[in-house]
This record gives sequence, structure tokens and C-alpha cells, in this order.
Amino acid sequence: MTGSSEKEKIQKKRLPGRPKKAVSRSDFLMVRLTPTERVLIDGRAKKAGLKTSEWFRRAAKSAKIFPRFTVEETGWFRMLAGLANNLNQLTHLAHVAGLFSLALKCQALLKQIEDLLTKISGHDG
Repeated sequence: MTGSSEKEKIQKKRLPGRPKKAVSRSDFLMVRLTPTERVLIDGRAKKAGLKTSEWFRRAAKSAKIFPRFTVEETGWFRMLAGLANNLNQLTHLAHVAGLFSLALKCQALLKQIEDLLTKISGHDG
């Protein structure tokens, strides 16, 4: 009897079939790719020694996202474009009327541009 009871204990411990995974991936994300993008991703996954889906998951987790420009930053870029337009107009006037008469205006405009570029470079995120 002892031999058969040991045999029953061993059979109870083993479950048939494949063991359950610790993390179940039940959600799907469909992504459309061009053939070139697919070849590129497959090549990178192969170089990394990973399946394409695992490489894609890891790449998505480690991707760095850059936010869009804020309303304030967009205003700075518009102001910079306006200042560049003013500088072009002053350059044209300098060629027509002579550079010395517009030197102070150009210096003031260049100072504004420099201040604005300092603001923009300080907000790189």
C-alpha cells in the first residue's frame, strides 16, 4: 500500500499541459508599417537576439517622448520670425540709406533676438 500512495502523491503534484505564464499578454495593438519599416524592425530585433514583438515592446518602453511646444513657446517662435523679418527690412534700408544711420536700430533688434534665443534654449525640456 505504501508504494501506491507515493505514486498517487506524485501524480497529484504534476498538472498536465504547459505551465501557466507569470504575465499573461491578452491585449493586442495593431500597427501598420511600410515594408521598409518592417524590414528595419525585423533586422534590429534579429541583431538584438529577440523576437520582433519583444523588441517592439522594449523599444516602446524605453522611447523618449518630446512634448509639443507650449502656447508660450509658440509665441516665442512667432516673435522670433517677426524679429527676423524686421532684421531683413533693416538690412534692406541699410543698403539704401547707409549702414551708420541704422546701426542703433540693428543693435537693439539683435539684442531682442539674443534674449529670445536664450529663453528658447532654456526651455529645451
